[in-house]
Amino acid sequence: MTRTTKLLLALLATSAFASVGTVQALMTGSLWENTGAWGENWSVNDSGPGANVTPIGSPNVTFTVPNGALDFDSRNAGNGYTIGGWLATGGATIVTGAGEAANTMDNTIVTMSGMVSVTLGETFSVQQDDGLVLTIAGNTVLNNPGPNSPTEYTGTYHGPTGNEPFTLEYAEIDGPPAVLAIDLPFTQIPEPRNMVVGALLLQFGSSMLRRLRKGQLA
Repeated sequence: MTRTTKLLLALLATSAFASVGTVQALMTGSLWENTGAWGENWSVNDSGPGANVTPIGSPNVTFTVPNGALDFDSRNAGNGYTIGGWLATGGATIVTGAGEAANTMDNTIVTMSGMVSVTLGETFSVQQDDGLVLTIAGNTVLNNPGPNSPTEYTGTYHGPTGNEPFTLEYAEIDGPPAVLAIDLPFTQIPEPRNMVVGALLLQFGSSMLRRLRKGQLA
């Protein structure tokens, strides 16, 4: 095997690895503070998503969550019933609003969104305190907006099978604890940067292979 052939094989192997890349967190979230009566009104209204919960103004905090189960529980927080403590229990990374991390979780509303891979008839269980509404592909799967002590609910998905968008709305009121635990089948995609690098390397590798076949490389 010539030195050039070895180099070409190394380039192709690298390009294949880069094209696979790592997966990125697909769930993003926003949190609004001091919602007060806004959260109370939503939490006792059973008319579903969007009922008195339409966010007003910019969120106080935005964050991302890595792929996997959502498991937020202020009872496990190292720094108590705070926004930063609650987010940390679920492995979230604050993107904006880090200065709000020490504030209380009381009277907050959180929205989360991303993509999931779902099947018609699939069931989902959640433990929540307080209110929660989950929609997938526009279908309401869980609709439990009332004030709760930590309670487990189950809902069934009646939408199309495939990769679909989801939205989760969560309200924390009436003091601790703040609990949100649900296993969602996140859809994983290659990180865009790695996809670009992989594509460029594959293109270069293909060009080298064509030249090699034509005897243009020693």
